[in-house]
Amino acid sequence: MSLNIFQTAMTQLPLVAILRGITPNEVIDIAQALKTEGFKIIEVPLNSPQPYESIKRLVDTFGDELIIGAGTVLTCEQVDKIHAIGGKVIISPNVNPDVIRLVKAKGLYCVPGFYTITEAFNAIDAGADGIKLFPADTLGAAGLKGMMAVLPKEVPVLRVGGVSNETIMGFLDVGAGGFGLGSGLYKAGMTVAQVTENARGYINAYRAAVNRKE
Repeated sequence: MSLNIFQTAMTQLPLVAILRGITPNEVIDIAQALKTEGFKIIEVPLNSPQPYESIKRLVDTFGDELIIGAGTVLTCEQVDKIHAIGGKVIISPNVNPDVIRLVKAKGLYCVPGFYTITEAFNAIDAGADGIKLFPADTLGAAGLKGMMAVLPKEVPVLRVGGVSNETIMGFLDVGAGGFGLGSGLYKAGMTVAQVTENARGYINAYRAAVNRKE
């Protein structure tokens, strides 16, 4: 996948929808609602029910319109499966250099998770395109600020874990390049209407924060 495609999507709206717990039967309706609100990137964590089927359905339906990928990716075997069904983004909670190198060898976009500055640089050295601070809510904006002083500016840093409308501004101020939105956006059992309302809240909070910065 061309990195320009992912970077363009992140420039338009740097919010990644994390659909943990989604089922294949509901994934299309939820994704359509998110697409309508402006989301460009959707992640299905592999600890969801039948995640590969959900990813395949998303790719078949929205492959030309949305960037579809998988989260909680831990092994090279999982990367192979995701690549085979058309997933474009591999997101992990940890730094596994073997997984990162395989993701890049297959031409996919790679976003591993980190919590320390050493993990961040290990991920970048292995070829990560972006990195995600996880769980960000326990470290806070002040912790990220210290890391951003030494991390390369060209590598986007996503904040994942406990993202709320109230905390977006603080993380943007210290250089966060985007946000992964989990249970605050979607959790198992939510209706399309609930997800739509949550999506609008996040988008409005993000745009308001950007406008205040400008």
